[in-house]
Amino acid sequence: MMLDLTGRIALVTGSGQGIGRAIAQIFAAQGAKVLLATRSEASGAETLRLIREAGGSAELLTVDLSTRAAANQAVAATLRAFGGLDLLIHNAAVFPMENLRDLRDEILESTLAVNLKSCFWLTQAALPALCQAEHPRIVITSSVTGPRTAIPGLSHYAASKAGVNGFIRAAALELAEHRVTVNGVEPGLIATQAMANLGDSPDLAAGIPLKRLGSPQDIAHAMLFLASEQAGYITGQTLIVDGGALLPENTQFT
Repeated sequence: MMLDLTGRIALVTGSGQGIGRAIAQIFAAQGAKVLLATRSEASGAETLRLIREAGGSAELLTVDLSTRAAANQAVAATLRAFGGLDLLIHNAAVFPMENLRDLRDEILESTLAVNLKSCFWLTQAALPALCQAEHPRIVITSSVTGPRTAIPGLSHYAASKAGVNGFIRAAALELAEHRVTVNGVEPGLIATQAMANLGDSPDLAAGIPLKRLGSPQDIAHAMLFLASEQAGYITGQTLIVDGGALLPENTQFT
């Protein structure tokens, strides 16, 4: 099955590294024009270089998606660069480790703003353009942490991702009349730079039935399907991509 995105326009947030970079690269390889929205100009420039060297089409916006104004700016930059918007891909997230009893207001607020509030802001800004698209899609990177599992020191992150899943379902219901589908991907343990905060990779992989950490490309390919024309009858859903980590009732079965 060919998942062709030729001629479609995508805004990918958090696309400077890791999962977001993989999403942007794979979407561009399938023919999409991609607006890269990321906090780091250096990492964003590297993603831009990789896409263009592979023959893809992309533009870069350096932006911190912690405010409504920044979300509006990202959508406006996409419309300005490519003249429309078909695919809104919200992947940007922050997850600083901090125990609940010591959690500072600024950490809580920034986590909720980037991870959860941006879902609202980006959707509101993008909706007029999405309603003009032939196959409009919103796809959000959620997580198994929060909706299904917990990690000490990440209560703020868990709450934000549980909220993301609630947003996906409610937004899917509201936007169905506009033909906009809203779905998400829940990554498990993925081999990214941020994974260094959680421990040694071999130890983490040992508890996963497939015996490896996921790759950013594993998540990007799931995103590609949900963004494709072929996924047009799927909405309000999240797809778990975790190598089977959530399957065992007890770790003795892995």
